[in-house]
Amino acid sequence: MKEPESVIRFHCKNCGQKISVPKIHAGKKGKCPKCKSIIVVPGEAERTGRVSFKCSTCDEDIEVPESSRGKLIECSKCGCYVEVPSEKKPVETKKTPIEPRREDDVSDKSIEALQRLEGKIPVDETEQTGERKLPWIIDIFLYPVSVPGLITLAIIILIPLLIDIAADLLGPFGFFISIPGFFIKIPIRLYIYWYFAECIRDSAAGGLRAPETLGNAPGLGDMFWQFLRLFVCYAFFFGPVTFYRGYSYFSNNEINGVIFWSLLTYGVFFFPMGILAAVMFESVRGLNPILLIRSIISTFFQYCGLVILFYGLAVLLVIVLMGSALAAVRTGSTLLGPLLVYNLIIIIVYIWLLLVAGHLLGRFYWRYQEKLYWEV
Repeated sequence: MKEPESVIRFHCKNCGQKISVPKIHAGKKGKCPKCKSIIVVPGEAERTGRVSFKCSTCDEDIEVPESSRGKLIECSKCGCYVEVPSEKKPVETKKTPIEPRREDDVSDKSIEALQRLEGKIPVDETEQTGERKLPWIIDIFLYPVSVPGLITLAIIILIPLLIDIAADLLGPFGFFISIPGFFIKIPIRLYIYWYFAECIRDSAAGGLRAPETLGNAPGLGDMFWQFLRLFVCYAFFFGPVTFYRGYSYFSNNEINGVIFWSLLTYGVFFFPMGILAAVMFESVRGLNPILLIRSIISTFFQYCGLVILFYGLAVLLVIVLMGSALAAVRTGSTLLGPLLVYNLIIIIVYIWLLLVAGHLLGRFYWRYQEKLYWEV
């Protein structure tokens, strides 16, 4: 469908990601949704001196600055690396793979680009094209199934578990493990929610599997501020109903059903969009009510489907928690018995579904970002 005249379409100068924003944002700065680099929305006058050509693999229209001629860039649709036509080379439209230039001509290629051309970096073609091999309702639950995702899960699950087991085995001397273990668990728990936000951002850029982050893990301060943004988001939507229920309880007043359910409905309905906005803007300014309401209206039916799926994951988690609790009560287990298995299952399912929820939110942005018109 052709975009309205009030929209400026351009590509990120750093990664080639296709971006569309309203014309009113011309000249403003923002972050590329894929590579996070700071970019300036071009005005009409700045769009001259551009090179337009088609990706030789998927026929996607690509537009880059004149200075990019002869350079290797990544197609924002299929992820393949293609060469920008030089002035002496006509645009090729035939769907044939781009052949690398002379082996000694590496002045404008990154090391990663050369490794991709030589086949040294394995490329998941399905992930790059944004297509799923399995039905989406099944594939979303496989989101954490990647080498980086499974390694991350192992670290954030096993380390706290081993600390608890070691403290239990030492009996009365367990505090020698549990006290320092408490301080070890803090950054791990902060990392869980930072990684959840990273899953949202990576999925918003088209990712279909959990991303690699261990090599560029943030500092404790960054993880804390990310957790704080998520907490503020939760308080913004569920704080009113929590406060009203607590006030009614301590003041011995009867809960008004209309007020209670209205506040709860508000929190439940707006919470998913609020998380997405707070993460994508990397600021609580994403909780602007006007922004959220406008975004929900422009994607109303699709957003309702997202809300159902999002809380469907919460229901699934509750079922697992109840089943594990009943099993633990019936067996009367200790920490090192079957109860250990139940606790491990609960932790795995919770974190697994948390990452799947982040993937759902990010893919919603990836699919409907042109309707949201967020300047992120």
